[in-house]
Amino acid sequence: MVRTGFTVFLSAQPDIEVVGEAADGAQAVARAVELRPDVILMDVRMPGMDGLEATRRIGAVPELPSRVLILTTFDLDDYVYAALRAGASGFLLKDASAQQLADAVRVVAAGEALLAPTVTRRLIAEFARLGGPRAPAVRRLADLTERETEVLSLVAQGLSNQEIAAELVVSEQTVKTHVGRVLAKLSLRDRAQAIVHAYETGLVRPGGDGITRTG
Repeated sequence: MVRTGFTVFLSAQPDIEVVGEAADGAQAVARAVELRPDVILMDVRMPGMDGLEATRRIGAVPELPSRVLILTTFDLDDYVYAALRAGASGFLLKDASAQQLADAVRVVAAGEALLAPTVTRRLIAEFARLGGPRAPAVRRLADLTERETEVLSLVAQGLSNQEIAAELVVSEQTVKTHVGRVLAKLSLRDRAQAIVHAYETGLVRPGGDGITRTG
């Protein structure tokens, strides 16, 4: 019933086409490979293979363009960090409105990460619990310019392009250009991966009252 409701609403949007449905994680992976959708709306709790494993497997398929939007209830599902590491591009609360659902699909399809402040705070808390960078040598940051490194650190704090532009006193288009170069140089898919990368390399660390930069 839930999938049918999503399908009916999204299919009614002039710029969105629903190309398929899946009842569980294994079917989701198979359908993703078959249909190569731009965006996959993925539940976490499913019979058999769960949404996190399905997201990991989809992300491991070479040249598959699909971006995963996780459907979750943050009061119950403590999956934010694991989902980001698995390759998710964003999160949508299960109590979101129909319009928020459509907007979320559009945001993720455009290559942006859908990370609300509540999501970023939970991610920071998880890194604080883990006690520091998990993989400081995953990728080097040496190829980034000083400004690109600064932009990456602000992205990791959950700031939007508009907020970063205000912080650095530059245009929003300039920020978009910097973000694009950061993703390309570090071989990252989107902002969600950039946020995880910034923490795991130790570029930023969760502090007692928020985030602190290193280096």
